[in-house]
Amino acid sequence: MIKPWNTIAQKPRKSHYRWLIYTALAAVYIWAFAGIPFSGIKETAVMITKSIVTGILSPDWGFVYLPEGEDLLRGLLETVAISILGTVISSVLCLPLAFWAAVNMSGSRFISGSGKMVLSFIRAIPEIVLALMFIKAVGPGSFAGVLALGLHSVGMLGKLFADEVENMDKGPVEALLSSGANRLQILWFAVIPQVLPGFLSYMLYRFEINMRSATILGVIGAGGIGTPLIFALSTRNWDRVGIILLGIVILITIIDLLSGAIRRRLV
Repeated sequence: MIKPWNTIAQKPRKSHYRWLIYTALAAVYIWAFAGIPFSGIKETAVMITKSIVTGILSPDWGFVYLPEGEDLLRGLLETVAISILGTVISSVLCLPLAFWAAVNMSGSRFISGSGKMVLSFIRAIPEIVLALMFIKAVGPGSFAGVLALGLHSVGMLGKLFADEVENMDKGPVEALLSSGANRLQILWFAVIPQVLPGFLSYMLYRFEINMRSATILGVIGAGGIGTPLIFALSTRNWDRVGIILLGIVILITIIDLLSGAIRRRLV
């Protein structure tokens, strides 16, 4: 059977567009790599790399618990506490913003669009910038880390919560409307039961992300395990760096497994 002429003409056109895309991507990669300054490898690179690997493979087990001061367990517990508080604060603060940004709740695309813009603005500021600002405002420590994670997570959680509200089934809402229920009753009996499992799942997912972020924020003085990590790196105490990295990996793995199991039960 002879194919239509327009079908035959579309294939070269699609191939032409595909090669244009490939060429544009190659140009972007070449431009990006060309902008990276490279002055060669230092003479001490091999020696430093060997010291780092040796220290990581022979961690300082004595740093796991120190009765007189900061140790690995205290740092990890502080990191978990920062992540939990930051997630709880952001979950509470983003709820009104999420319903504001949801089209089916506001009834107007202009109103929901303004809510999405607010969430995008909050989400655009990196947590490390917020942490530096809060360190200047409240001083270094875990409180600055909690505030930074709590405020930054509002943007992402608010967006995810708004999407969950927009994708819910409208049947229960319409049924309550036809029976004469008010907005509070509709919210309590039709909206919240549908979106609550998704909200909790997103909270757990955000908690996993905040755990990793809390480790980085500690490097700039926002509390957590990052503080002893940056001290160990600055003094080139690779044995201590090794035990801290090992503790972070084990903690993140345990939290990922627990969070994944809980999410599977919720959704």
